[in-house]
Amino acid sequence: MKRLTMSLDDELADAFDAIVSERGYENRSEAFRDLLRADLGKARQQDNPDGLCVATLSYVYNHHQRQLAMRLTDLQHEHHEITISTTHAHLDHDHCVEVVILRGQTRLVQEFAKSVTTQAGVSHGSLHIVPLAVHHAHGHEHLVPMTGSGNGPAGQR
Repeated sequence: MKRLTMSLDDELADAFDAIVSERGYENRSEAFRDLLRADLGKARQQDNPDGLCVATLSYVYNHHQRQLAMRLTDLQHEHHEITISTTHAHLDHDHCVEVVILRGQTRLVQEFAKSVTTQAGVSHGSLHIVPLAVHHAHGHEHLVPMTGSGNGPAGQR
């Protein structure tokens, strides 16, 4: 593990310490690592839209909207190669929440998410993407979360 030392102005340091406290981190290092991973992941998505990822797409929709539930299901079937699983829950008489687990090329996952969240009657759509790397272990491939600036999997040095 490498140790980094940095200087921050008082205002930025206080804001960072507030995040550390609010989110319940044990220390600044854990918070900094999470922020760095998130930023590096976003950069990878932009630099390599054909790279692999795993993602969650969550959204709320009005199930009384004409044919919407059927359209959402049809979209998932049309993209069965990237749709791993869907969880559905009823919020009230009118609204449902769904969380879809996706895996595939980042570009295709983003296109699918856009096609879902832009449907009339869908609201509160959010896509969370984790870039993946191929890791060879015990005779076969694994898809593992990427960290750092290269393509190395999490936890590997």
